[in-house]
Amino acid sequence: MVSHGTEGEQTKTTLRAEHFPGGAVALLRLDVPLPDQKQNFQGDPFEPRLGDIKGRIGFRAWTSGELRFPWFVELTLPTADPESLGTGKYQLGAGQRVLGPVLLPFPGAELRSASEAEVEQVVSFAGDAARKDINTTKLELTLNDLWRGAYTFKLKLKPRIDWVQDGDTGAVAEVEGGVFFGRLWRAWLMLGTRVWGPDTINGTYKDKVEIGINRTF
Repeated sequence: MVSHGTEGEQTKTTLRAEHFPGGAVALLRLDVPLPDQKQNFQGDPFEPRLGDIKGRIGFRAWTSGELRFPWFVELTLPTADPESLGTGKYQLGAGQRVLGPVLLPFPGAELRSASEAEVEQVVSFAGDAARKDINTTKLELTLNDLWRGAYTFKLKLKPRIDWVQDGDTGAVAEVEGGVFFGRLWRAWLMLGTRVWGPDTINGTYKDKVEIGINRTF
């Protein structure tokens, strides 16, 4: 559920499928968003529509010491029906991630922490000439915790630079708690809010509540 989100940040259900083939291609991901017909904070989950479908290909990370550097490319298609629930543009993105452990001053606490930084550049091309162009730099800074191998906790800051708006910036912050259960399942609850910037910065929102469930095959 999203309040005052920009295009792509909507009240919606998202179906995600991921495959990890190994080798040079480490990840294949497909996201199929189903935005609610009624676009307010409560939404209307029983009246879903098709949004803009996104695919990601992730490539094998190179390493330096304890740091890992995976990278990826993404393609978003303007498949939304009605078109008002999407951007109306094809989008191409490329990103780099940096993953590393975090040393904790609590020996034997059964708590493992890791840090993650990500930068991605997304630009639009083709599509509906009447719709707004997209040229956004996305940054994500994340702290991940895993307690007793079952409970997850995330803190995330997501700044955005919108070059279409002359380099204006905005950011949202998110906190997430989750739990692994039944060996193959994880459920989580995430709360997010805008921390700075105007409400026109691409990829931001005022408030967000996300409930998710994942099964590993």
